[in-house]
Amino acid sequence: MVIGIGIDIIEIDRIKESVDKFGDHFLNKIFTQNELDYSLSKANKYQHLAARFAAKEAVSKALATGWNNDFNWKSVEISNEPTGEPIVKLTGKLSNFLGEDKELKITMSHSNNYVTCFAIIYLKK
Repeated sequence: MVIGIGIDIIEIDRIKESVDKFGDHFLNKIFTQNELDYSLSKANKYQHLAARFAAKEAVSKALATGWNNDFNWKSVEISNEPTGEPIVKLTGKLSNFLGEDKELKITMSHSNNYVTCFAIIYLKK
């Protein structure tokens, strides 16, 4: 049974413009150190930052918590399995949100200009 879904799309240039304008303040507000280490090591770092931004937005929509004291940018960390599959780690007040009976999956896709992410929360069988 599906509990929540979320989707987001963002222009890669929008993330680049935010980094250019706000620098480390923007990066450190939105991304965990692990996300920064991963994304900034890539040739197309803005595409990877945008993918993580879109994933955080999609996850927030799937969780349906809204922007309150339980949700903040860094309470959702996006990483990858060795196979490349994107995974989500919830921390802080969200760390117990899923419990043993729910699972959260995401998928990300990109073009030259856009990144999109879809998130789904469902009950495990």
